[in-house]
Amino acid sequence: MLRYGALIACAILLVACATITKGTTQLVAFDTPGVAGATCTLSTQAGPQVVTTPGTLTLSKQSESIPIRCEKACYVPASSIVPTNADAMAAGNVIFGGVIGLGVDAASGAMYKYPDQVTVAMSADPACRSEPPPYSRPPRPRRTSSAQ
Repeated sequence: MLRYGALIACAILLVACATITKGTTQLVAFDTPGVAGATCTLSTQAGPQVVTTPGTLTLSKQSESIPIRCEKACYVPASSIVPTNADAMAAGNVIFGGVIGLGVDAASGAMYKYPDQVTVAMSADPACRSEPPPYSRPPRPRRTSSAQ
C-alpha cells in the first residue's frame, strides 16, 4: 500500500513537466529589416497585441499560429504568421506525466513554442511620394505661341 502511495505521489510531482519547466508565456523578438519603427499587430486569442519594430513582446503560448500585420507610412502593409510547434518537453510528459500531464500542458499552452525571432519583410510603397526638397524649384510653365 505504501508503494502505491509513493508511486502516486511521484506521478503527481511529474505531471505537467512543460508547465513547470517552460512556463505558459514566451518572449519573442520582432523585426522588419530596413524598416525600423513599423507597427505590428498580432491577433492573439486574448486580443490584439502591438509591438513597434525592432521590439519584443511576451506572448501567451497557444496551439494555433498567430497572424501578424505590420504597417508604416510609405511602405506596403505586410502580413505573416507567427508559427507554433509542440515543444520537445511534451514527449517527456507522455513518458513521465502520462495523459494527465500531457492534458495539463496542452490546456495551459506550455507544450507549445514560438520562434525566438520573427521577421516580417516590408517593401517601399511606390505610390507614396515624399515632399520635394525645400531648395527645388517647380518647373517653368511652357509658353505656347498662338498663330493669329
